[in-house]
Amino acid sequence: MKVALVHDWLTGMRGGEKCLEVFCEMFPDARLHALLYMPGTVSRTIERMDIRVSPLQRLPFSASHYRYYLPFFPAIVEAWNTGGEEYDLVLSSCHCVAKGVKFRRARRRVCYCFTPMRYVWCQTDQYYTGTWKQTALNLVKTRLKRWDLRSNEQVDEFIGISNNVSDRIRRFYGRESATIHPPVDTEFYRPAAQETREPSRSDDFHLMVGALEPYKRVDLALEAFARWNRPLKIVGKGTMSKALRRRATSNVEFLGWKSDEEIRGLYQKARALIFPGEEDFGIVPLEAQACGCPVVAYAAGGALETVRANETGVFFRAPTSNSLLGALQTFETMRWDSTKLRAQAEQFGRERFRLEMERHLLGG
Repeated sequence: MKVALVHDWLTGMRGGEKCLEVFCEMFPDARLHALLYMPGTVSRTIERMDIRVSPLQRLPFSASHYRYYLPFFPAIVEAWNTGGEEYDLVLSSCHCVAKGVKFRRARRRVCYCFTPMRYVWCQTDQYYTGTWKQTALNLVKTRLKRWDLRSNEQVDEFIGISNNVSDRIRRFYGRESATIHPPVDTEFYRPAAQETREPSRSDDFHLMVGALEPYKRVDLALEAFARWNRPLKIVGKGTMSKALRRRATSNVEFLGWKSDEEIRGLYQKARALIFPGEEDFGIVPLEAQACGCPVVAYAAGGALETVRANETGVFFRAPTSNSLLGALQTFETMRWDSTKLRAQAEQFGRERFRLEMERHLLGG
């Protein structure tokens, strides 16, 4: 079976790249196409693939400022010569334009969709902050929407990463899709010890892990913890780093980015993971639960599919610091069983993901 894999860009190991890593294990002889590739930023499993890049790779400052080329992504995809080989399967893992990459001869084209393009369909204001950025995006948003819909002609089947995303595919694209949840590596992410989690832990801090971008709503956590005055550690980096550091009170510590091993250690020690943004799915809450760490999450998006209310976490219902603070105070009155937390994460394990994808793609 001749397979081509397509991914938007290879610039770091986030949730999408962890899905791609499994695809590379399933199809190690596949050719991997990506708009942009920065060596050393993804796993060895991905880097040992036969990687082919788009014309974006050659444009000025693309390595550090590729997002500013968003209005030109459709033109870049259209100009991309992927060769004339025939493929039995083209599998794209896409949140932007990967599904629109053209192959002259492909028998079956499947899109594993992280979400319809957020920049134009939803959460625009949370991705591009600042008047000039939003003004620039508004000028091209209609054109990007039209191209996004037209590019669906390249897709025979959609698979959504969550029921939340499958609903967006239905609303925005008018297409039905299967749902296969992404994987969490429950072999790597494990509790330090199987124990009942109680509020009186010696490692007295809460934790956030993720990109420091507007849609992650780190601002809500900073506002809530400024009033609560409990320790909060934040792992991550992003365009909002400087602005968020300026707003933070002394009880908040920014750790920058950390290795997977260091993040696992933080999950194992933290009182709770704080998850205030609305995510398409969200791997981080599952990694935390796999380590026995409960979650305080905003009751929207993928968290509703991965966190069990009052059993593996507490939800807050409004996207406000008051609502988050109320959930934190409720959290303090509860006890948490690492066995239940672990069991919830194991339902989303890596082997489960591979088997479900194999059944869907190969009929095995």
